Amino acid sequence: MSVRQIASLTNPTVKAVRALHMKKEREATGLFLAEGLKIVIEALDQGRAPKMLMFGKEADHPLLDRAVRETLAARGEVIEVTREILEKIARRENPQTVIAVFEQRTTALDALDPKSASAWVALEQVRDPGNLGTVIRTADAAGCGGVILIGETVDPFSVEAVRATMGSMFALPIVRTSREAFLAWRKTWPGSVVGTLLSATHGYRDAPYKAPTLIVMGTEQSGLTPEVAAACDVNVKIPMRGRADSLNLAVATGVMIYAVTDQA
Repeated sequence: MSVRQIASLTNPTVKAVRALHMKKEREATGLFLAEGLKIVIEALDQGRAPKMLMFGKEADHPLLDRAVRETLAARGEVIEVTREILEKIARRENPQTVIAVFEQRTTALDALDPKSASAWVALEQVRDPGNLGTVIRTADAAGCGGVILIGETVDPFSVEAVRATMGSMFALPIVRTSREAFLAWRKTWPGSVVGTLLSATHGYRDAPYKAPTLIVMGTEQSGLTPEVAAACDVNVKIPMRGRADSLNLAVATGVMIYAVTDQA
């Protein structure tokens, strides 16, 4: 296989790749978009080669040569495109000069090994893709074992979520599960299951965490559902000392992650 070129905005491949902005298309194909050479290199470092790699004529970086080489070696498609095509696919001006298409991969709950890491993160009904991507990136940075998505959450393979992970989505197992399946599986958890509640008596710094610790976070608007909150054996609160009465979900989760991992 070799590098081919596309210059037409109406090319079927361009249309198919651009369509991956839509959830229904991602679900139908099992594919997703990732923008930027950094994310592609992070994927390659984790043994994940793109199914398709597109790059602009102006792209010039030593790591691009590696991306092209390894994509072709994995029998992926490599295409040189115009800036106009990159803008159309990215749906914005000043797009990244490299865009890739990957296969979606998630992990089953039963395939996780809780004792392989001191901390794990579960998010119930998270709605904002930027928050989700930032939590995945933070969990990776702190050495967490993985991220579990409970119930009707935002698609982790949306362009916005993938962008916010900065490549960390390739480094961690990501699980998608129902509330019922999570509650059944949680009964086998060997350490602490921690939730954040405004009514909690323990502060997040001084709670009795037992590794491995599963940090369970809900939405900014309503927090955890009663069923999931009841499944937590440790409840903590992050104090609000100013006028704001809540923290951004990604910030609050980051605070919890480092409180737990610092004790490990």
